[in-house]
Amino acid sequence: MPELPEVETVRRSLLPRVVGRRIAAVEIRERRLRRPIQRDFATRLIGRRVEGVERRAKYLLFHLDNGDCVLAHLGMSGALLVRDATATAERHDHVRVRLNDGAELVFNDPRRFGLLKVGSAADVNAWPELAGLGPDPLDPAFTAEQFAATLRGGKRAIKNLLIDQTTLGGVGNIYANEALFRARIRPTRRAHRVRRAEVAPLFDALRAVLCEAVDLGGSSISDYRDGDGRPGYFQLRLRVYDRAGEPCLDCGAPIRRVVQSGRGSFYCPRCQR
Repeated sequence: MPELPEVETVRRSLLPRVVGRRIAAVEIRERRLRRPIQRDFATRLIGRRVEGVERRAKYLLFHLDNGDCVLAHLGMSGALLVRDATATAERHDHVRVRLNDGAELVFNDPRRFGLLKVGSAADVNAWPELAGLGPDPLDPAFTAEQFAATLRGGKRAIKNLLIDQTTLGGVGNIYANEALFRARIRPTRRAHRVRRAEVAPLFDALRAVLCEAVDLGGSSISDYRDGDGRPGYFQLRLRVYDRAGEPCLDCGAPIRRVVQSGRGSFYCPRCQR
């Protein structure tokens, strides 16, 4: 599933392609996504100008000039791609939004776990998809002190806490594993047992990993692409994620894998405590 760096990369790639453009037509080829696309989805978009593209955790918000907002989530395999409007539709192109400059914004999703929704921008903070999200770890207003307060009351494993979207919005399995390795903390350690001296290094590691991943366009481990169809390259820098049995790049010990809440966690038994 695309995580914060992938979604932020998509946002940045779409900004110059869609902001300021007017929506000329909308073709819905398949309504059955995670939830069915609203019946008035197309009519609410046609004729509107895209004023901005915002990211909230793993969601994208397309702000329109009439005060409406389109919420998009990529699900497991979704992509938002800009193509020429004359291009032949591809399999799994579920929604095609034609812009007034001759381009199309296409939502392609083989597994159909993605989401598209339109509503009033004035109400987005109350939408169930966004209402319970925790702070964005890349928000400059989010501090190490606030992060420490979150950890103090947590009796769950630290990795499970990091990927809980009500705790931190946008962090997923890949980057939680990588941040914990950099901070030398095992993913199975209870959050409240992370020592005070370890909190700031973990906070810094998490932000550094996320920022580096954004700079490299995210991680294309499966089928992720940005809005221009380009892959990401952060997977070339992964230190522990999906490397079970391979030698630790720091000490040579075999990387181990455990399952936590149905997700694979990867760590070095020698470097991480």
